[in-house]
Amino acid sequence: MRFSRPALVGLTLMFAACSASTPESAQAPTTTEDQATTVAETDQLFPDVIDAVATQADDGSWNFAVTLSSPYDSPERYADSWRVRSADGTVFGERFLTHDHANEQPFTRSQSGIEIPDDVASVIIEGRDQVSGWGGMVLELELERS
Repeated sequence: MRFSRPALVGLTLMFAACSASTPESAQAPTTTEDQATTVAETDQLFPDVIDAVATQADDGSWNFAVTLSSPYDSPERYADSWRVRSADGTVFGERFLTHDHANEQPFTRSQSGIEIPDDVASVIIEGRDQVSGWGGMVLELELERS
């Protein structure tokens, strides 16, 4: 098959135009940092407990400073509590969080006056998400009694 010179120029321009403008649906999606955070938010269902310190007060009760990480933290969804419990599920104390900590990640909050029986050697600390409930990475903490 032979093409005339003007036909070849026209075909060349047509193919060049087609390859230069890829349809939007065929283009690779672009990702911004905000979009990447949104994807991560949907993947993680619960806050993670990443650190905790327990100190025994003079009256025998316990003070806890617990550090949580919740990357989806917003007014619509945030870590709204952490609690100290035994391995069998007995809850000794809970710290309620009344707002998000979007500008403070991870964040640490304390609770004092938690009563723990003398025969309990370690506790489990877990976080709660206001949408998904209790779960995520927990921390088991050995209690150093005075």
